[in-house]
This record gives sequence, structure tokens and C-alpha cells, in this order.
Amino acid sequence: MKSFNVPPQYRSPLVTAIKQKRKEEDKMKRDYTPTILPIGSLQVLLARHFGFCYGVENAIEIAFRAVEENPGKRIFLLSEMIHNPGVNSDLQALGIRFIMDTKGTMLFPWSELTPDDVVIIPAFGTTLELEEKIRQAGINPTRYETTCPFVEKVWNRAGKIGDDGYTIVIHGKPGHEETRATFSHSKAHTPTIVVKDMEQAILLGQYICEELPAGQFYTDFKGQFSEGFDVARDLQRIGVVNQTTMLASETQAIADFLKKEILMNFGTPAARSNERIADTRDTLCYATNDNQSAVAGMLEADADLAIVIGGYNSSNTSHLVELCEQKLPTYFIKDEHCLISANEIKHFDLHTHTEVTTTGFLPPFSPFRIMVTSGASCPDALAERVILRLAEITNNQSKIEPLKAQWDS
Repeated sequence: MKSFNVPPQYRSPLVTAIKQKRKEEDKMKRDYTPTILPIGSLQVLLARHFGFCYGVENAIEIAFRAVEENPGKRIFLLSEMIHNPGVNSDLQALGIRFIMDTKGTMLFPWSELTPDDVVIIPAFGTTLELEEKIRQAGINPTRYETTCPFVEKVWNRAGKIGDDGYTIVIHGKPGHEETRATFSHSKAHTPTIVVKDMEQAILLGQYICEELPAGQFYTDFKGQFSEGFDVARDLQRIGVVNQTTMLASETQAIADFLKKEILMNFGTPAARSNERIADTRDTLCYATNDNQSAVAGMLEADADLAIVIGGYNSSNTSHLVELCEQKLPTYFIKDEHCLISANEIKHFDLHTHTEVTTTGFLPPFSPFRIMVTSGASCPDALAERVILRLAEITNNQSKIEPLKAQWDS
């Protein structure tokens, strides 16, 4: 796989050495057991896969190159490039400005863009409508487009099966930038609807099976279907694609459920399922699969708590948190500064969508084990800083250098 020129402040010699050794020992990526790092009275269980993915590294390289190649020019990001506050702050420090926030609220008016300006498309991609706005300002939107190739793969697959007469069902968060982009590209080819979870998929199944009045659909799925969507016509043949950062297992479960509902309703034998259901398994992102599988493998080991690192608005990171929460106390932190002391941790509560402070988060006994992983937009350097901070607050600083020496050898 291609390597990228990512600024050194995002790299970690320790994490790179760990990842490289695991890769050499497991070239086929079949071993999802965590790497155990003994640090005195602390044991860190580091997930097999975590951190920057291909799409994120690609985006970072392009964004920093845009700055280098355009001295003196105004440079804009359509919105956050990735969901990592540190990386976005670094870009802003270089003079890059955001045109809108992640919810689409304007921060800079379109009317003030000029043909001399540079606009960078974020890693999530963008809608066809916003691309056209950029063109209307006299700017080429593809010059510094950082859209993840795996997101584009979903668009291309949705377009192909849409042209073959299938309606597209997107499993994604309706307000997320990537979902909005995929929806825009898909509806240019075929009727399209977004379902956010299995609960909405079950509701959609009731419309497929005509158990609910068609007119109610337009209220239940308001803002989540393409213009002109016809319940009676457009739910006869479908293909399920995903926002690439969703839980892969949930996307597959939704696809399997809707397949069952359609085949049952139309009396189609399983052997002829492709007449009604498009095969879209190849739209699941490799990094999402790898990181989620690594967390599942990590959770097979025993530990006292888990720490997941990433931007609080990061979809893929939030799903890693959800997986960990099923087994043990889990703390979602954005950086090492959230580890206030051995007694206090500042973290994001997914259920209340607020940052909270918890006391007594470390176990009262010693030694103890902490699982650590991070989202796809989290630099390896940040993961290392969190490990070093854990060593510091547990009075194990003296054990860090021997650990580094072990992995340098």
C-alpha cells in the first residue's frame, strides 16, 4: 500500500516499531490479539490496528502540499478535513480557513470567494451541489481534493447498481458529511434513502412489506430520502451501502434484514436474490473493519478499563467506544491532557453528548491493565503521548525508556 509524506509531528517511533513488528509477524492480518506493553505496575494492551488510515494520511499529505504550493494565497477547507481537533488546529495555524462547520453552517460567505483562492475538499468528500458552488466561484474543486478513495468506491458502486435499477439504502448518520456526500452522489443515479440504525431499518421493512400506510413514510423518514421517492415503486429492488465509518457488523445486519424482508414480500427464492438485492459487501472500508476487528480481539483479553482516543465528533471512534463499553469501563478522550491525574479523567459521554470528569477511574489495586486504541483520524504520536501520560500518573515513568529500548532493538 502506498506510503504518504505525513508531517513528523504525527509520527511515533514507538508505535511505528510496534506496528511494523506486528505486520512482519502477521502479514495476512489474521491475528487480532493486542500488543501487551509492560510498564511497571501498569500493563497497556494496545489494539492490533488503530490510528491513521490510508484515506486520512492521503488527506493530510494533500492539505499540507496545498499550503506549500500556494504561498500568499487564501486557502480554504470546505469543512474540517478529518475529525481530529489537533490536525485541524495545525491546518488553521498555517492560515487555512473553514468555509463551513461539520453541520453545514456557513463560516465564510460563498460570495467572497475568488478564482485566485484555493479550496480543499475534506476526506469525507462533498456533495455535487457544493462542488458546483466552488466551480461557480471560478475554482477547480478537484485540484486539492482529499476525498478518501474508499468513500469514492462507495459512490462508484452506488452509481453502478443505481444505473442497474436498484434503489440505494445508505446506512449512515443523516447529518454526517460523508453521508450527505454519498447521498448526493447516489441520488444523481437512482432513488436513495438513508437509514441511521437497525431500528430505522426495521421501520423501513414495514413499508417494504406494506404493513404501514405509504403516506406515513414521508414523515418517518423526513429529510432522509431523495426527491420524488415513491414507496410503492422504489422499495422493490435495493442495494445497501454504508457510511464507511459505521459499525461494519451493523451495516451487514441491516443488509441481511432488508434482504429477508424483500425476498419474503415479493416471494423471490433465495437462489434468485440478486434480482431484488444488489451485492454491496465490497463497500465496507478496510480500516473500519480492521480497527473494529482489532477491538473485538482486544476485548477477548482481561483488563480493568479501556481508553479510546479520538475527536469527539469522530464517527469511527465512537463505534470503537461502543464496542468497548459492552465489556468494561471505557473512557473516550481527545488527548493526553484529559488524563488529569491518577484520580481524575476528562472524557466524552456518548450517551449525553457532553464532556464530563470522572474521579476514581483507576482501580484501587495494583498492578492493573488498560486497553488502548484510537480512531482512524488519530495520529500515532497522540497515542504515544497518552501511553506516556498513563505511565506518568501511575508513577511508572522510569519504565518507559526500557520499553522504548525493547521495541527499538
